[in-house]
Amino acid sequence: MKVKKNITAIIIPGNHDDNPGDKWFPYLERELPKIGIAVVNKKFPDAVLARKRYWLPFIEKLGADENTILIGHSSGAIAALCFAETHAILGSVLVGAYISHLNEPDEIASGYFDVPWDFARIKKNQRWLVQFASTDDPFIPIAEAREVHRRLNTEYREYTDEGHFGSRDNKTEFPEIVEAIQRNLGMQS
Repeated sequence: MKVKKNITAIIIPGNHDDNPGDKWFPYLERELPKIGIAVVNKKFPDAVLARKRYWLPFIEKLGADENTILIGHSSGAIAALCFAETHAILGSVLVGAYISHLNEPDEIASGYFDVPWDFARIKKNQRWLVQFASTDDPFIPIAEAREVHRRLNTEYREYTDEGHFGSRDNKTEFPEIVEAIQRNLGMQS
């Protein structure tokens, strides 16, 4: 079953990730169009620090609106959350999301954690949020992911063996994302 509206998914990578052909991103580029969802998978500016002042305007420039699904990995998930704080979107898929700068210099420099997030607005500005986390993530403590879930009441899936959901974790396919999108759009999988 195909989508009736023109829905676009924008893939937002994590910091230090300037290769749109990496990880499970190409899988989504192949699979989502099969169900009628266009995919935007572009190289983001300021790839090392992924700073808010560059990334949020770039997401807007890519055309994110109420018919857009933001799919963010790591700091890309943070960018998706912060974008949704001030923009209406259809929904978000958060992979490896967290709630603090983790005392990491690049995360502190990103600007996403300069002011507290308005979780009520983040939730209100979209119809649904899906979250994927793993207890063996070497970068994101599971307590961080669980707190995102608690604050936003996300549809939550926790793994024990996916690491940071990256290419070195051998994650090149991610059918659970496609299934979650289909479910939230009321499509049969």
